[in-house]
Amino acid sequence: MSSCLQEGDDSIFRTLFAAYPDALLVVDASGCIVLANPAAADLLGYAVEQLTGLGVDELVPDAIRPSHAAYRAAYARAPRVRPMGTQMELVAKRRDGSEVLVEIALSPLKEHGLPYTVAAIRGIATYPRVRQALQRARYSEQLAQFGRLAVDSRDTDALMQEAPRVVAEALEVDVAVIYLCDAGVSDLRIAGGVGLLWGDAVGDRVSGAPGTPQGFVLAQTDPVTIDDFRLESRFQVPQPLFNAGLTSGVAVPLVDRRRPVGVVFACSRAQRTFGDEELRFLESLANLMMTTLQRISSEEQLSHQRQLESIGQLTGGIAHDFNNLLTVISGNLQVMEDAPAIASDALLQQMLGAAARATTRGAELTSKLLAFSRRQVLQPSRIDTPALLQSLTGMLRRTLDQHIGIEVEFSPHCPDCLADSSQLESALLNIAINARDAMPDGGTLSFGCRLANPPEALRADLNPTGYLAISVADTGFGMPEEVKQRAFEPFFTTKKSGRGTGLGLSTVYGFAKQSRGGITLESTEGKGTTVTLYLPLAQEATPQPDDADDSLTPDHVPPGLRVLLVEDDVEVRAIVTRFLESLRCKVTTCMTAEQSLPLLA
Repeated sequence: MSSCLQEGDDSIFRTLFAAYPDALLVVDASGCIVLANPAAADLLGYAVEQLTGLGVDELVPDAIRPSHAAYRAAYARAPRVRPMGTQMELVAKRRDGSEVLVEIALSPLKEHGLPYTVAAIRGIATYPRVRQALQRARYSEQLAQFGRLAVDSRDTDALMQEAPRVVAEALEVDVAVIYLCDAGVSDLRIAGGVGLLWGDAVGDRVSGAPGTPQGFVLAQTDPVTIDDFRLESRFQVPQPLFNAGLTSGVAVPLVDRRRPVGVVFACSRAQRTFGDEELRFLESLANLMMTTLQRISSEEQLSHQRQLESIGQLTGGIAHDFNNLLTVISGNLQVMEDAPAIASDALLQQMLGAAARATTRGAELTSKLLAFSRRQVLQPSRIDTPALLQSLTGMLRRTLDQHIGIEVEFSPHCPDCLADSSQLESALLNIAINARDAMPDGGTLSFGCRLANPPEALRADLNPTGYLAISVADTGFGMPEEVKQRAFEPFFTTKKSGRGTGLGLSTVYGFAKQSRGGITLESTEGKGTTVTLYLPLAQEATPQPDDADDSLTPDHVPPGLRVLLVEDDVEVRAIVTRFLESLRCKVTTCMTAEQSLPLLA
């Protein structure tokens, strides 16, 4: 080539060739590179001397190399000036195997008497428009991958591990952290992270105060960008962040039903300005995370509800049969107690008394099982809840340890609820006893009632009327997650042998459900427990007719009263018949409701 140029011109052209900002390759007819400029070396990842002598096919991705060889042969037969890559996507293969989007302009030198072609190659990934499109594509791909995991996953911890990785990879940042709030706790918990600062670990608690970066985002409830932590004045930047060399950051809140429950935070050591694209990506990821967490939580609660329903059906059947056995035993004991041969025998009377007390305890146990399975007999009435709480807490102040303080709080004009008064008082007493046991060294027991909507997971089973929330909170040990999940199961207890039957909370659960309400339990280890009953509001009372028959009272059964007794258990039917006849009733018996209908007519 130099033979066709003057010596000075050759030097100028070589200087221009080397300084040209786009990649330039001079290729001979066989496809071998004879000259390459430094820009080509930078773009393709080679040294200049490594490109010289290299076949141009080595710069083509393996998948399209055969078709490229055919194209090059056709071009060699009819070379012409041709731009490439403006209407189609061209990709060059770099030395490390990665690929780069390019535009190529081919210029044959045949007209100048030279058997070469100049290929001018421009990497278009640096174009603002292309860079933005590639960025959007990367964000969309990362969101799609996380979305596929979210759809299939039932594991919250796995999602919390994957989300920071997606953030770090998509935004190309050094640190990505997910902070979550726990119910009733002001601090935040590190739920997942990539590149966590020294001293931080997943599961650790950090401050959620507004003066901290994460607390500021939580309080703002809006996305926050930080161009330079050194110039930040909205919150106090912790020293470990400076020690790690982090310079800029971006964060978005995690929002559950308009309530901030966490923060996604990303930080970079490079000086960066995070724009709308990054914020949209983080907000989309945050929305996807919250939707998935809500679904997992609802599925877990529904599964737990179904499990309790199944246990309730089984327990109710057992309790019903056991109750029949106790009825027969208790009834026969009473008959024997009145028999002349036994009435005069003190030892037998003592033995009958012990047996009768045992059946009474068995009946109490059965009653609790029936309460859990929602088969107990309730007598709902309008209840002045504040008055009931004042009465109950007055009794508790006299009986509980003096180291336990009792607080009562209710809103003015608190409406009445509809429930069985004695069973409600028993349920609140059960909860209070559990709270006392959780505070052996003292603490605070708080009662409250207010108008409130039950959580979403409970509403499917409830009536569409208003609800009164009655809460009992303590400052005791709290419960680990595995205990909290089983708290309402019958016979489940963490107390020492002989200290509890495990039927306290299960009966409260059954009472709430049978009262057409619901119950929730929130607890954190070391922070205490809150149990909330949701009971339907009382409707306007229906006037009772004035001519209601009140002649029948428990103390007066008129002789000859006709009684229709329906009972499927033969022995229960026999003992009840015996008692009714002892009251001089005329008893007609049948086994089923179908058999009783003609008798009623």
